[in-house]
Amino acid sequence: MQTDSPPIAQFTLAKKLLEWYDRHHRELPWRISPAMARRGVKADPYHIWLSEVMLQQTTVQAVKPYFAKFLDLWPTVNDLADAPSEAVMTAWAGLGYYARARNLKKCAEAVARLHGGVFPRTEDGLKSLPGIGDYTAAAVAAIAFNARAAVMDGNVERVVSRLYAIDTPLPAAKPLIRANVAEITPEDRPGDFAQAMMDLGATICTPKRPACALCPLREDCRALAGHDPETFPVKAAKKEKPVRRGAAFVGIDENENIFLRRRQEEGLLGGMTEVPTTGWTARVDGETSAEAAPFPAVWQAKGSIVHVFTHFELRLSVYSARIERRERNDGWWRAVANLDQEALPTVMKKVIAQAIPDAFKSRRQG
Repeated sequence: MQTDSPPIAQFTLAKKLLEWYDRHHRELPWRISPAMARRGVKADPYHIWLSEVMLQQTTVQAVKPYFAKFLDLWPTVNDLADAPSEAVMTAWAGLGYYARARNLKKCAEAVARLHGGVFPRTEDGLKSLPGIGDYTAAAVAAIAFNARAAVMDGNVERVVSRLYAIDTPLPAAKPLIRANVAEITPEDRPGDFAQAMMDLGATICTPKRPACALCPLREDCRALAGHDPETFPVKAAKKEKPVRRGAAFVGIDENENIFLRRRQEEGLLGGMTEVPTTGWTARVDGETSAEAAPFPAVWQAKGSIVHVFTHFELRLSVYSARIERRERNDGWWRAVANLDQEALPTVMKKVIAQAIPDAFKSRRQG
């Protein structure tokens, strides 16, 4: 990092950024815009918390319909607390990182049962809730309660690493970046400042080809002054993801029902719905042949699917069979036409679509 440069003026920087935000902020369904704030509209902590949990590892465009669906089903945190866990998992299906959905439900229950349906206003109070870590606590505290909190997501990391030309690779650079975020966050409008930093990273200070000419902080940016901004943030060399293998079995009865079962509550995809698979995990392979099927049938190979998780790549051999319907204590049957009522993660949708190409087409067209 450049250490001989004069310090960036916190007040001037915040003023520039907030003026830019007032003119160019994104319109988001959970956001209270500057104009709304001037009219006295207050942020709903439930909306802010819900959106921030959904936005982790996911894009704004992907989150918007899920956010609307959750508010339609559960307008308040108390409604979400009272919802059946299976219904929450089903509504979450497709957003990925399913531990977030389980923690979402636990957090709602804690707010409803322990705090009378009112979110704590401080970072420490928020971090006492299930599933809320440093980032989410800071974001909710700042955006919902206008607390001076250092909010740091991937967009903010990128902006600040370029602003200060921080050449320490991530993730080792995170404490230094966080310290700089804390220093430049103003007392006045800290929530808008946090959202302005996020918007700047999402629309101007992008990973590739940043629009530096349009940036309100271009005169303060050390990366722009002496380097190629695209080289920041510096990232440690990525480790190659391991490849895991297994098999999945799509059993179909004479009435176009599929046999499904529920995964264990703990672990990867915990509590989600699946077709039977072999015992693969993030660390070990499962069997890949039809001999590992959960029950006897004339299993036919239907090719394979690939799904990339955060820490590994999964390759599943897919088999299907026409089987006689029997009631089983290890699962249940669901009509292909009603699969949208199940908490199927994306990897399982891929498996079913591989065996039954038209399984999800009608819902896409409708």
